[in-house]
Amino acid sequence: MGLLDNVATYFTAESARNKNSSLIAGLLFFAGWWILIDAMSIDGKHQITTGHVFIGIFGTISFCMVNAVKGEHISEENSSESGARIAKIWLLVGFVMGFASIIAAVWVMIDDFINNEKKESWFGVALLLQNVFILFASLVYKFGRNEEEWNE
Repeated sequence: MGLLDNVATYFTAESARNKNSSLIAGLLFFAGWWILIDAMSIDGKHQITTGHVFIGIFGTISFCMVNAVKGEHISEENSSESGARIAKIWLLVGFVMGFASIIAAVWVMIDDFINNEKKESWFGVALLLQNVFILFASLVYKFGRNEEEWNE
């Protein structure tokens, strides 16, 4: 019964929150990049360019920026007022970059792939899905975990 007790405590709601949010965020992030890599692998005419890939890299940098800030850095109990302000600005810039990557992906999808008869629209949809999945992964990882467990 010792093994079953360990498994039961591993999957309790409180202790598994960080594990589950990390797992879901990792799967979303992986799925986003996998969709674009899959689209590039079937692209025989090189319709997806390096500039298109940079939109996903921009979203990935946003993911790192958003999740580099701990909740205690931006809380009102932070003793360093200037440090809290810098952390809030860093977080804001990270979120703006994430949403800007989605806006850029929508723009590229419509302008380069849907309005262009020579290109297939699936590649634009893959670019948009990549950035949507990366932003959702960032949100799940940021707000889905409990940072208080790290401080114990």
